[in-house]
Amino acid sequence: MTAPNSTSPLVLACAGLRDAFERAGYDADGVLTLLGDDAHAALGRSEPVPVRNASRDGGALGVLVRLFLLVDDCAESDVADAIAPLTVDDAVSAGILTRSGSTVRTLLDIRPLDAGHGTRWIVSDPDGSMRVAETARDHVLGVGQASLSLLRGTPTSPVTSVLDVGTGCGVQAVHACDYAAQVTATDISPRSMDLAAATMALNGLDVEFLHGSWFEPVTGRRFDRIVANPPFVVGRAEVLHSYRDSGLDLDGASALMIGRAPDHLTLGGTAAILASWVHVRGEDWRARVASWLPAHGIDAWVVERDVADPALYVGTWMRDGGLDPRDPDAAAVAQSWLDHFAAADVEGIGFGFVYLRSTDAPTDLLAEELTHGFSDPLGNEAIEYFARLDWLREHDILDSVLTLEPNTALERVYLPGDEGWAPVALRVHRGNGPQWQHDVDELGAALLAGLRPDGLPVGELVELLAAAHDEDAEELAQHAVTMMQGLVRHGLVLPAR
Repeated sequence: MTAPNSTSPLVLACAGLRDAFERAGYDADGVLTLLGDDAHAALGRSEPVPVRNASRDGGALGVLVRLFLLVDDCAESDVADAIAPLTVDDAVSAGILTRSGSTVRTLLDIRPLDAGHGTRWIVSDPDGSMRVAETARDHVLGVGQASLSLLRGTPTSPVTSVLDVGTGCGVQAVHACDYAAQVTATDISPRSMDLAAATMALNGLDVEFLHGSWFEPVTGRRFDRIVANPPFVVGRAEVLHSYRDSGLDLDGASALMIGRAPDHLTLGGTAAILASWVHVRGEDWRARVASWLPAHGIDAWVVERDVADPALYVGTWMRDGGLDPRDPDAAAVAQSWLDHFAAADVEGIGFGFVYLRSTDAPTDLLAEELTHGFSDPLGNEAIEYFARLDWLREHDILDSVLTLEPNTALERVYLPGDEGWAPVALRVHRGNGPQWQHDVDELGAALLAGLRPDGLPVGELVELLAAAHDEDAEELAQHAVTMMQGLVRHGLVLPAR
């Protein structure tokens, strides 16, 4: 295990490059202001022409946008002014730029990102979205949708130590520096280590880098939080691109990550992991994920955000790797991949978040689908979910006074019927966070209506409700406990005190 060379030409060049970026205003706000909303949106769609037009008269900032975001060939004299005090010669020696006559072009994607704590610059390999390029085997992925999803999905409550497994360009480690005192990052790819070290140097951050596979570099160590966006692409046991392929069959990478993370968490420590799992014909995907967890010592909340059919999944990842499905060789790859899925009875591939917390209690797992849209970050919701789970462990629902979360709404749905409006659904809906919905019946709605911060315990409310509606109190209590447990887990109902 070795750490990246902190005296490499690339790392040494970062101080001068940072000075240039700060002088030119090459930050998230500066780029948006220069481009305007429309051209900035075009940048997100990988459409270079509007960005090029908007940045043409932008001075040094415009040059940096065209150089590092569009991967344009730029006049060396313009670049020399824009990146000073770093010289073009030093930038070429560091592997940042390459010369061609009187122009230079970047070899790296260096872009500003604001994940909520001001601009950070992230160093990665160009992805070919703005300028056609082959994806190398050791390609270091930049800030893509998966990275952004994990950024939004990671808890940011303060902790002492964080482990970023498979750091890649270092974006998750950068984010962790905003809420952790110590950050450790691992990766099996030497190039990832080099570019992640440059990311930290460019931002003036101190991160411990360890080279190695999965958890091997941190054997025997534990952390307060683990974050991971591992190479979780589901497929054959081979590695074509290190940023996405694990070399493990099907969802073996997710199984390894989820299965081993508990061994590296402090008591009460949490993990936020992006993962994929296969849907096998005749099997419940929840049971598959459950089999990866120990029987004791872990609370797990697994949220499936999407499911892709095998054909869509294979086509998406082939295009990601620069393969044209119309090419005969690429078609052979697709056929082999789909045949592999068919042989394993795979009928879908699920994707989502896995949140873990280390405990000294029997393992508790809630695995569920969350495919509707929502805007609130999911990470801190996970911390609140675990807190609500603690409360459920320690309290009896029937003896407790509960109250409705202020954003909980009761919805009644009617459709036209033979005699006018006919009721078809009754549910409660949480208006914030993941916006959970729970179907209830009329007695359940009546029970919820009786919840008050200064009201009666649930058990007494059930007795009153049973008497008023001539229901069996014991049976109604059982239904009430089941309903309330689900509503408390999802934050629609909260302890009053």
